[in-house]
Amino acid sequence: RTHPLRYDRTRFCRAGRSNKGRAVLRHCLCCGVLCFCGLSRAYIGGNPGGRSAASIILAFIFTQKLIKKIGNKLKPFLLSRKDSHDDKDKFESQKRLTTLINIIQGTLRIVLTVIFIMIMFSKFGIEIAPLLAGAGIVGLAIGFGSQELVRDVVSGFFILLENQIRVGDYAIINSTGGTVEKIELRTITLRDVSGVVHIFQNGKIETLSNATKDWSAIVLEIGVAYKENVNQVIDYMILVAKEMREDEIFSGKIIADIEIMGLDRFDNSAVVIRARIKTMPGEQWAVKREYQNRLKYVFDANNIEIPFPHTTVYWGDKTPPLKVIIDEKK
Repeated sequence: RTHPLRYDRTRFCRAGRSNKGRAVLRHCLCCGVLCFCGLSRAYIGGNPGGRSAASIILAFIFTQKLIKKIGNKLKPFLLSRKDSHDDKDKFESQKRLTTLINIIQGTLRIVLTVIFIMIMFSKFGIEIAPLLAGAGIVGLAIGFGSQELVRDVVSGFFILLENQIRVGDYAIINSTGGTVEKIELRTITLRDVSGVVHIFQNGKIETLSNATKDWSAIVLEIGVAYKENVNQVIDYMILVAKEMREDEIFSGKIIADIEIMGLDRFDNSAVVIRARIKTMPGEQWAVKREYQNRLKYVFDANNIEIPFPHTTVYWGDKTPPLKVIIDEKK
């Protein structure tokens, strides 16, 4: 009786021989293609032109496989060098790298194929100068007709290459803000708060701002009445920010202590104190709303006046006060 371990080893050897058989079959298929083209006979017969043509075909096939192999090995290598523990970020990086590598591979294959065709034409005695001239005229006509398409594709390639925005970021493109839903070579799709979808051509993007790149921040401009003590107000602002950093819900959303920039300006009815809080990407709006809510509660509890637009009539020192007479009629 055959031992089970020996049986598995035999099966493994059979699988190895099967893989080798497939490799041999692929090589035989390549040789068959060469025979079909009439190049193998020329090569065997000692024709230098046939040997040269066969070598060019083999080099072309080898280079095509080499480009594919390098692309497949390059993607996991670049992903392994990126320090990210977020599955969503890894997924987006993988999509971006896949898109870029496919574009580069496709471009190299097209260039290689064109060069191969030109070389083979010259080997068979076909004049390539008229073909180049005709191709130049056709390419010029296509170039004039597809200027915007080429500009969009080139701009989209560099947007992906430089990782300017990602799917899920909040971006402002040409003064229109929204969440990025799709990034393609030709267009970028945003969806604003109202649910409206905005589609932008990459070549027509003049300004692009990313509000959720690496980290975000909220800028606070707190206005209080002129009679209030500015230092005391700043202490209250720091106290509220400290309480939020110790809160279970908001401790993971705030990445740094509040930065008090000081008294920023004098308005008509208020002094404005400027501050900033750094947050995790995309959490700045929730943190801002909660901070302002808590600060309003602290101001009310300590009788800190938040001014509102009003007008004070001043009559001067020597002018008698204005007398108001109320006539009550029954």
